Amino acid sequence: MRVKLYNALVNKVPGIRSRYQSLRKKVSGAGRIKCWFALLGWNFSYYVLRQRYIFEQSQKERLEKKTWDVSQSESSAFHQKDPQELAQYLARFDIISFDVFDTLIFRPFNKPVDLFFFIGEQLKYPDFERIRKEMEWRAREKKYIEEKSKEVTLDDIWTLMEQETGISKTLGMQVEVDCETEHCFANPYMQKVISILSSLNKKIIITSDMYLREAQIRQLLEHCGYGTFDAYFVSCEYGKSKGDKGLYQLIKTSFGEHLSYAHVGDNEYSDQKKAREAGFTSIPYKNVNDAGEEYRCEDMSAIIGSMYRGIVNSYLHNGLHKYEKDYELGFTFGGLFAVGYCQFIHQCAKQQKADKILFLARDGDILRRVYQMMYPKEASEYVYWSRKAATKLTADHFRYDYFRRFLYHKINQDYTVESIFKSMQLEDLLEDFCRKAGYECSNILKEETADCCKKYLLKHWAEVLEHYESESNAGKQYYQKILSGCQKVLAVDIGWAGSGAISLNYLVQQEWKLNCEVLGVIAGTNTCHNAEPDTSETFLQTGQLISYLYSQRENRDLWKFHDLNQDHNLYLELLLSSPTPTFSGFSFDEDQEVKLQFGDTDVNIDGMKQIQSGIIDFAKAWIRHFGDNKRMARISGRDAYAPLIVMLNHKKYLKEINHIFHLNANVE
Repeated sequence: MRVKLYNALVNKVPGIRSRYQSLRKKVSGAGRIKCWFALLGWNFSYYVLRQRYIFEQSQKERLEKKTWDVSQSESSAFHQKDPQELAQYLARFDIISFDVFDTLIFRPFNKPVDLFFFIGEQLKYPDFERIRKEMEWRAREKKYIEEKSKEVTLDDIWTLMEQETGISKTLGMQVEVDCETEHCFANPYMQKVISILSSLNKKIIITSDMYLREAQIRQLLEHCGYGTFDAYFVSCEYGKSKGDKGLYQLIKTSFGEHLSYAHVGDNEYSDQKKAREAGFTSIPYKNVNDAGEEYRCEDMSAIIGSMYRGIVNSYLHNGLHKYEKDYELGFTFGGLFAVGYCQFIHQCAKQQKADKILFLARDGDILRRVYQMMYPKEASEYVYWSRKAATKLTADHFRYDYFRRFLYHKINQDYTVESIFKSMQLEDLLEDFCRKAGYECSNILKEETADCCKKYLLKHWAEVLEHYESESNAGKQYYQKILSGCQKVLAVDIGWAGSGAISLNYLVQQEWKLNCEVLGVIAGTNTCHNAEPDTSETFLQTGQLISYLYSQRENRDLWKFHDLNQDHNLYLELLLSSPTPTFSGFSFDEDQEVKLQFGDTDVNIDGMKQIQSGIIDFAKAWIRHFGDNKRMARISGRDAYAPLIVMLNHKKYLKEINHIFHLNANVE
């Protein structure tokens, strides 16, 4: 009967099921009642009010949306006293109590129970996370029936676990404690507070509702760098909790009713309400995951999503620092993308047995820095290449693309004929063209002008190619050194048609005869919103190009969502922006040494440095917490793009980014 009811109310309508499951993940205990009422309301709307359109949205509309205040940075919205100020306030009390989990120490997960995924991985046991939660609940129910207390120990939980799963209790407990020790880390904000209080010789105690015993809590705190405290009051040791005020009363009995007490913790009920009722002065500390909830993407896989949210929330919301918006743009949206993309690049290099990885300028700047952090022993190099350089050097072979990029993509965009010839580095042909075509140098490029220009250049095609011959020789000399000893390399770019790698491979193999294959790795491809969505399909199909985030054959929902007409390309390119000037081509100096040619720098160089700093700090945090776990920390392209959906769906946030960076689709 229960299963039939669940299927009827939850599973029958996919839109209701997704809403229920999303809400159910966020609550436990009495919070389940909220889910039931919401479920009944959705069914009433669907069947009685016939509002079925609400639950039958298109795939694009189902992609996650979040809204938040864009007038300030995310970390600035978290109001917490300076550590020195809080410590001075706490120093007025005789006994200062601290909660442990989510106050003194963090787990790099969105929810504490998500640690169980890692325990289950080590024990090689399917569905371990759910079973472990169920056994804890059953252990508490059993304890309450027998002793009228729900405070259990890890031993109690694993006694049931051994009975129900067959996993040795001794082994299971050891793995769980080891996992806690491996992943827990100190809250940097509270570390400063504790350090100041310790220097004042204040009496500091630990008060925790937890199934880990005092010795295990003590060991965990010491491992996180806190040292020892004056006393430890742990619920499972006394059969009393903060929630029933028993631990608070025990503390006052132990030290004396006449003393003044303060307690710091994140739980609104047990750490704050019940502490006040017990005569403690409660100092609330906002749970970092609660603080970050309104900003964070939830449409991700269970494990990577929890890891991502846990890192970002604990970093931005612990209260120690307030960051700039550009820094947070890199940390929250660029970080997971860069780390996941570098993982993908590494796997491609292994599968293809590539001798070296080439990170193409300028998107490759920050990617190569992250890659070196993650894989310091791998052969990689940041190399100069650009769409403009490629278009010039492959003009004869990719003639259609040459005219399309230099002429037809710039029609009716206020480009003068003079600027067009200068961009193509054909200034010496300008006067002759204008004279024969009857144009002024200052004429704006229109379709008729472009056609006339193309006709003229084709008539003088040999002269055009002569302009690029020296540059091609310089490019060959530059890449000959880079590709020395290589038979196969990966060329890494952000996308979108993959022309950077394709043109480089043509030059290396056909023009320069360097005997090396160049495969392209791109973040994303052209999508269904492009005028030429199938441009690179042949190369993607054969494996000459490999895409990470999406393509026609993988993550098609993203392929349909990502829209260059809404500047999605620009915003992703911004995440990988570099403060270096644009690369325009190769030449020789007076000594016949290769000389690199550069164009203009972009607006807001300082902001781009901030973005890169945010990406680097996220990568450091990811490596610190999960760098050695190659199996559990694999970031799929779908997960890497999920936070970007939240960003791209927040129009006010995009407007703010535009305001800061003055994005321009035609900057070369």
